[in-house]
Amino acid sequence: MGWPVMHSRSPLLHNYWMRQHHLQGSYVPLAIEPARLGSALRALHPLGFAGCNLTIPHKQTAMAIVDEIDAVASKIGAISCVVVRPDGLLVGSNNDCYGFIQNLKQEQPAWRADAGPIAVIGAGGGSRAVCYALAQEGAREIRLLNRTFERAREMAAEFGPPLTALPWEQREDALADVAMVVNTTSQGMVGEAALDLKLDRMPASALAADLIYIPRDTPFLAAARARGNRTINGVGMLLHQARPAWQAWFRITPDVTPELRALIENSL
Repeated sequence: MGWPVMHSRSPLLHNYWMRQHHLQGSYVPLAIEPARLGSALRALHPLGFAGCNLTIPHKQTAMAIVDEIDAVASKIGAISCVVVRPDGLLVGSNNDCYGFIQNLKQEQPAWRADAGPIAVIGAGGGSRAVCYALAQEGAREIRLLNRTFERAREMAAEFGPPLTALPWEQREDALADVAMVVNTTSQGMVGEAALDLKLDRMPASALAADLIYIPRDTPFLAAARARGNRTINGVGMLLHQARPAWQAWFRITPDVTPELRALIENSL
């Protein structure tokens, strides 16, 4: 469920696993207006759904709709996955943090969260998952930057150390000594304006990561690569966050294979 959602490659991914595991079912994109999210989630049980994933802009709103929230999602303050129990109760979890870290470790085996300061752009549901994951992995300093400073400040106050909120006007200066920059906003996605961030002060050794996977090469990642930085897009995060969802829905843990990654990448 998302708004918009038709760009998502999640149906391609999940239906690949459906066929692989011989399940009688289908994974479908549901374009749900924000005002109708509650009705849509409550319709899952009578329509026979095992659950759903949530994407922009529903991850935080859903917190007040589902019946139960697991410990990780509660700490993050956002839901990416919903399980429909046989009695109709809706249980929310967040697999984005798992997907983000697993993608990093697969693509950059030498990566360490404590290698240096990390700048995170955005303060939405994706950012909350990323910041939680980085803190759990041992990050010592996370610089949170958002166009609306108050939202970043509230999030930093809620999470506590190692998060520190910085005004948007300081975004370029905040990159001066970072080990990684993560874009968690929709800026750079197909149909959206590019992320307004100059990389002149970012060290050449820093890793540039983007949660976006359409396009695979956002203007942010292209600019980082052009100046010699390592880059990582959101394809792997998409793949890895889906595995715990399948475990919750079907008690099956599918594999992320080179064939599956190629299938998704070739569709972009």
